[in-house]
Amino acid sequence: MEPNVRFWIAERQSFIQRFLQWTELLDPTNLVVSVEKIEKSRQLLLTNEDASIRDLEDPRIKEAWKRSLSTVHPDSSKLIPVPFRPAALLPFTAPMIFFSMLSVKSLKSLILPQISFYTYTTAFNIVNGNASYNRHLYESLLLGTGVIASSSFFGLFPRLLQLRLNNALLKRALPIIFLTHISAVNVVAVRSLEPIRGIEVMDKEGHVMGYSRKAGTKAVRDTASSRVVLYGTSAFIPEVFSHYFVRTQFFRQHPWSLWTFKLACTVLVMGLMVPVSFSIFPQIERIQCSELEKEIQSATEDTELFYHRGV
Repeated sequence: MEPNVRFWIAERQSFIQRFLQWTELLDPTNLVVSVEKIEKSRQLLLTNEDASIRDLEDPRIKEAWKRSLSTVHPDSSKLIPVPFRPAALLPFTAPMIFFSMLSVKSLKSLILPQISFYTYTTAFNIVNGNASYNRHLYESLLLGTGVIASSSFFGLFPRLLQLRLNNALLKRALPIIFLTHISAVNVVAVRSLEPIRGIEVMDKEGHVMGYSRKAGTKAVRDTASSRVVLYGTSAFIPEVFSHYFVRTQFFRQHPWSLWTFKLACTVLVMGLMVPVSFSIFPQIERIQCSELEKEIQSATEDTELFYHRGV
């Protein structure tokens, strides 16, 4: 069985345990670990099938799990490209969200941040989605291109409305609302083949019982919900804090400090929300067999099966 799948099935973690786990997996050093070290860690886990992340007496095992879980895709057992590993999400998207939420008078200055943000998040969702179903490269490219174009267009839409609105509250709220909804729709759109073709469901031993469209639907829905929490909170809280910051004496004396304050606030809030959003749902989720298709129910006597939700 793929070690990462074995880990997530065996470790029945609570939200707090998953959160603490993700704080380790999101360590920026996981972006620069060499392929050689990853391969050695994987080999160690493959030859020690009973190894657990809680084997604190053996730091090698713990470090091996950290490297494997943070760099290898559970479905394909392939290395995740460095820019799209979970640990890369914060340093890539936090500045993009900051620039996307700035109040500007010209749409031209917003086009690049919007396109950059949705290009990256679309690629991230494709790479870290479920990979257990059959798909062609051209399908991913065509789907991704369409999602990037539509997401960027609708991301600019609230800015067009801002130019015509006089209500200050609406001007601040619209970009946050659109960012939150488009981020969720982005996941649904870019992973739309999973509910159509179905994803692998397996027993606790890792044996594939079939392909389930219902599991694919639930995987996409749960991931989209986690993006709502991540980007909605990461955009909302800095705006609230900035609203009160501009009323302080310090801002009146140093107007330029708003940019620094807002950027720092965005990074801090998102730095907390990334592990929170990843921890809301397990990466390998459980589903009752009675909720799946009849052909899968007839293929096993287990009452509970597992599937890879994705990140």
